[in-house]
Amino acid sequence: MLINNMNENPNLQRKLKKQVDHFFVFLEIFGCEGGIQSYVKDIFRAYLNLSKVYRGEVFLLRDDFYACNPFKCQRLKFHYFKSSTPQIGRIKMTAALFKSLLKQRPRHVFCGHINLAVLVQSLCQPLGIPYSVLTYGKEVWDRLTLLQRHALVGASRILTISRYSRDRLCAANTIEPNKIHLLPCAIDEKKFTPGAKQPELIAKYNLAGARVLMTVARLWSGDVYKGVDVTITALPQILQVFPEVKYLVIGRGDDQPRLAQLAKDLGVAEHVVFAGFVPPEELVSHYRLADAYIMPSQEGFGIVYLEAMACGIPVLAGDADGSAEPLQDGKLGWRVPHRDPDAVAKACIEILQGQDQRCDGQWLRRQAIENFGINAFQKRLQQELLSFE
Repeated sequence: MLINNMNENPNLQRKLKKQVDHFFVFLEIFGCEGGIQSYVKDIFRAYLNLSKVYRGEVFLLRDDFYACNPFKCQRLKFHYFKSSTPQIGRIKMTAALFKSLLKQRPRHVFCGHINLAVLVQSLCQPLGIPYSVLTYGKEVWDRLTLLQRHALVGASRILTISRYSRDRLCAANTIEPNKIHLLPCAIDEKKFTPGAKQPELIAKYNLAGARVLMTVARLWSGDVYKGVDVTITALPQILQVFPEVKYLVIGRGDDQPRLAQLAKDLGVAEHVVFAGFVPPEELVSHYRLADAYIMPSQEGFGIVYLEAMACGIPVLAGDADGSAEPLQDGKLGWRVPHRDPDAVAKACIEILQGQDQRCDGQWLRRQAIENFGINAFQKRLQQELLSFE
């Protein structure tokens, strides 16, 4: 009956074509770089390339109109609410979101952070509009507030990036595991590719003749869990077998002086290179400098492991975190206790010896793309969206 009405009524056809399918509500996407921001961009990239055409509107609390946004198009409308004070921005976004919900009546609302979940629930539930909450890692690993837990319970479902994040969220907040769906991170295989080490970068970082271990991480004092200090502590053992090793650390933060002092105290300062911030467009050429990517961390997932593997670089991660997903429970890389320098040293030596299949760059790349390439991500996202219809 609906199809007949559409054929007979062009105005109804045009109205239905303009219907907004989804609202997305996020804290910030374009104003800073990070794992969450990268993940959200992959969602938009996949959303715009799905076989079924959807339309969405995006509400951004901390981004402004002048942000560099490659996703603006007729199918994705963006609303920006960055203001002089967080309170004003939140009030403006709340008012605009409520007005749009009343007018547009989207099929589903995706809340992009636990800190927005209470707001989204308070607006959606009275209107009978279903919503989901996206979670990533440590922001939901500990006990949440009563209102935040209530917002999670009221959601149609919770999306998260790994089994580890799911299990920690459930344990800390008494959430039923079957309420949580996995939507793992994706790797852009066209961007992250193998290639030769660039001579100018070898000269810049004084890496001539070196076997290079590399980490890409924030060097903030609150992110000690990334394990840069553990890798530095492991260097003396590694250097006994491979004296030409250098450790290239990409990232910046207030913890760098402590890490530099640690390297000096251990007598390995000349083997540690702090590269500082590297722009995203230069990251691939830096991955290609590495003979091994080392980050004995506690990640919600660890997109950097996929980036390294897509570049054909063997990887080392922690053994009790979300890296189980990209490393396929150890099939694709080394997993060690994340605060154990001896285990890190032993694994690094094995990687540099190159006798294991996990050191085969072409094989690693194929495996990473098959499981976490953009096509695999699009299929997962399509399934999630179809399930709401």
